[in-house]
Amino acid sequence: MKFAVVGQIAEVERIGRGPGVKTLTYLRRAYGQGQWRKLKGKATVRLPNGALRKVELHWYEAHGIGKRDLKIKYYLDTP
Repeated sequence: MKFAVVGQIAEVERIGRGPGVKTLTYLRRAYGQGQWRKLKGKATVRLPNGALRKVELHWYEAHGIGKRDLKIKYYLDTP
């Protein structure tokens, strides 16, 4: 599912880092070496149908590489 983040991601928390990231091998093969961290935060996104929804996002991030594999984990509002 494609979506666009509207504004900034708030309440960012680290879930895991280094060997605590289960997909570390995949991340290094796909995007390169780095200090990979798994993070979560809350944001407003625009869905393909044009709706704006408040969601919790999860993603991976490494210094010099940036955010990768953003996904919607939970919808925080009711449609």
